[in-house]
Amino acid sequence: MPLDQETLRTRMLAIIKTLAPETDIAALVDSVPLRQQIDLDSMDWINVLAAIEEQLGVKIPESDYGNLATLERIVAYLGRRLADAGKD
Repeated sequence: MPLDQETLRTRMLAIIKTLAPETDIAALVDSVPLRQQIDLDSMDWINVLAAIEEQLGVKIPESDYGNLATLERIVAYLGRRLADAGKD
């Protein structure tokens, strides 16, 4: 069963908090690029994407990385990918 948008958002925030514990997740703005809001270098960002893949079981092709800058885009992307996976 696909996860709803709020559950996906909550899971994403937990991933971010684990990898960047100093982050005030309550202050994150969904529409602003995460790397502008959190001190994440490119390796840290790859770790976020790897954690998403591991914890949610969603393979994220490198070609999609550029579309995943904001929390709202990540949540929408994951929702689509999980829904598509549920159709198989």
